[in-house]
Amino acid sequence: MFKKLSNACVNLVNRFLPDPFIFCIILTVIVFIAAIPATGADVITVVGAWGGGVWGLLAFSMQMALVLVLGNAFANAPAIKKVVASIAGLAKTPTKGIIVVTFFSLIACWINWGFGLVVGAILAKEIARQVKGIDYRLLIASAYSGFVIWHAGFSGSIPLALATPGKEALMTATGGAVTDVIPTSETIFAPYNLVIVGVILVCLPFINAKMHPSPDQVVTVDPALLVEEERVYKKPETPAEKIENSMIMSAIIAVAGLVYLVYYFINNGFNLTLDIVNLIFLTLGIIFHKTPINYVHAISEATKGAAGIILQFPFYAGIMGLMTFSLEGGSSLAGVISDFFVSISNDVTFPLFTFLSAGIVNFFVPSGGGQWAVQGPIMMPAGMELGVDPAITGMAIAWGDAWTNMIQPFWALPALGIAGLSARDIMGYCLITLFFAGIVVCGGFLIVGLI
Repeated sequence: MFKKLSNACVNLVNRFLPDPFIFCIILTVIVFIAAIPATGADVITVVGAWGGGVWGLLAFSMQMALVLVLGNAFANAPAIKKVVASIAGLAKTPTKGIIVVTFFSLIACWINWGFGLVVGAILAKEIARQVKGIDYRLLIASAYSGFVIWHAGFSGSIPLALATPGKEALMTATGGAVTDVIPTSETIFAPYNLVIVGVILVCLPFINAKMHPSPDQVVTVDPALLVEEERVYKKPETPAEKIENSMIMSAIIAVAGLVYLVYYFINNGFNLTLDIVNLIFLTLGIIFHKTPINYVHAISEATKGAAGIILQFPFYAGIMGLMTFSLEGGSSLAGVISDFFVSISNDVTFPLFTFLSAGIVNFFVPSGGGQWAVQGPIMMPAGMELGVDPAITGMAIAWGDAWTNMIQPFWALPALGIAGLSARDIMGYCLITLFFAGIVVCGGFLIVGLI
């Protein structure tokens, strides 16, 4: 029964989900049409909102491209390959392979989402090399499925924003509802949040394993295609070649990177921003590849998977511009969606409907920071008026932001770039993760509302 459901989802996605770039264009058209009546603006004004937003994610696009490139280059260092291979060695059968990659991906994404996205895909590729008869599509989908809990973990942008001192910033982000910091003990480490994470952590690996196709339907990948070409070492002869192969040159940069990282963590605690994650990957990549020229070759190979990010992120920035645009004193399209769910809520159902509304908005605004900027000023004051703890409202938005990533190709692009697959290959399986996580989180917030 379970396999029939997963097969139906896979077939549905394979038939109707276009290439992620086409999907992005379709979303743009839908949001463009919806924004006109929602905002009351004319067509030219809405076009201006789209064009004004297209380049709004340039810095973030570069960060995401570097997550893929630096993480992949680091993982392809010989010493790191051995570590990943040893972890992959825990998987002796296809079922165990799916369980191992899902579990490690969940843990890694809970620690840091950027780290988890890369590590999960790399581990999946290594398991595909070692385990015969494992479905490669489900393996990569399982690696990506760990991303469903990222916003409830250490790198969750909303709980971290609520815990960051700054009265003016908090009031702006929450529509004046929050003036004092909300510690992570009430958000990330709140008992209800840990229970939701725990249920997903325990159950999802086995749910993914249950989806493994029967042997006659398995889509495997030739392990030889996953092996990177080994470079033939050539003894340096010219002064230029000796500099290129000098470990001293790498050591200079590595020491500088390590010193800065130590300084940063002493002053900021364990706050893994995307920039810090990339600096860690950069520094460790230089160390483990030993020489500058080895690292240059590793980076050149890793950049091949970044095309999707470069092409699609500007269009998602344009969609965000359409979703957040409003005339002076009017509502944005995202605001209209949020207001609707507020209007049908009471003190019991508000956390649940906040989660659902955030899931819908995230589908069109796939950015934790962007979503917080849109929904925080609406949902937080509404929750306060109903007597709902602002920490719960904030986490409901956070979970909604993470939830629909399972059917949003935007965040899957780094993993797909590493794996060499398309969104169509994995989204059918991710649809099951969406259903399961949705049931768990909805149940959790409904219980929280009743309490």
